[in-house]
Amino acid sequence: MIDIEQSLGFGPVREFPDGDYLAGGSVASRSIQPSERSTLNSMRINTGPATISSIAPPLEEEERTPPIIVAPRVNPPRAEDRPSQMGADQAAGLRLVRSPSEEDQRVLRFRRKGHGGPCRSFAVTSGKGGVGKTQFAANLGVAFAKRGLRVLMLDADVGLASLDLALGIKPHDDLRAVVRGDVEIEEVLCEGPEDVHLVPACPGRYDMANMTDSERARLQTAVDELALEYDVLIVDTGAGIGSSAVSFAASADEVLLVVTPDPTSLRDAYAMAKVLHRRSGVDRVNVVCNQVNSDAQGLEVFERLEQIVRRFMSLHVEYVGCIPMHSSVREAVANGVPYVIGSPKGQPARAVQSIARRVLPPTLPKQVS
Repeated sequence: MIDIEQSLGFGPVREFPDGDYLAGGSVASRSIQPSERSTLNSMRINTGPATISSIAPPLEEEERTPPIIVAPRVNPPRAEDRPSQMGADQAAGLRLVRSPSEEDQRVLRFRRKGHGGPCRSFAVTSGKGGVGKTQFAANLGVAFAKRGLRVLMLDADVGLASLDLALGIKPHDDLRAVVRGDVEIEEVLCEGPEDVHLVPACPGRYDMANMTDSERARLQTAVDELALEYDVLIVDTGAGIGSSAVSFAASADEVLLVVTPDPTSLRDAYAMAKVLHRRSGVDRVNVVCNQVNSDAQGLEVFERLEQIVRRFMSLHVEYVGCIPMHSSVREAVANGVPYVIGSPKGQPARAVQSIARRVLPPTLPKQVS
């Protein structure tokens, strides 16, 4: 065992036989050979009291953990391509000829004919809570909508929901009714700012926070089918490496990993990236640095994470931008109004708009309902 400089302040670093490192602890480790010291020394960076290697968690427990099974994405047929059931269900025909109720009219507004183009899905995730993940997800969705894109948002932090608060929405129903099969997913949709549509979750529901694999797969299938009507799907996952968060993140086209300069955020972001890569086969993660003091600090945070990822994995990490600390973010949280609307010329709003253009270049024309 050797002690490497402690860039993240988590104690001495120990190397394991598989090449990973652990900060602190009392697990026995092998000695570092002289030929390896030059490699370790080349990884040192002048960002604080120690090296980024201390954010890498051990792999021993991982090897005893079964892989997380991600429900495959499906491409269900569009409504107009499905065979008609009218001949087999006369009651359905009677329901169609009666005057639609107010609830029927509300649901039908969301059942718009698909525009035929692909829906691009983004999972916004993080290794730990408190990094501004949900605020970023809400503002990213509104930024896409301001470009004329049809945006669907899913609050996949199903047990501790807050995306509705960030968007200033009061849901009339939630995902629990969908998972139980009581209602169709269109019936719980809520309209938000800039015509963003939200599938709200269920705050404070233990059963929803611990869905079974079959329940989670059923929900993902319903969301996939609904997303055919939209240009963009944004999934706000729960924080951490729980099975639900990893499953929802891995099923998206792109992963946006939110990290802050906080050393614990860096270490947990590395853990999330590692689980997504090694357990779910994700080969690319986009990194958003939040709550930074400057662009230079944002880039520095990314480079610290990138170096440790490159040291231990073949995962590709891409820097897509940073969001500065600003009073407009605190105002958005307090008022329930996304800062891209409340303070569109502020630094955070401009940063999110820049990230939106980078992860989805403005090539799609504005869709007409």
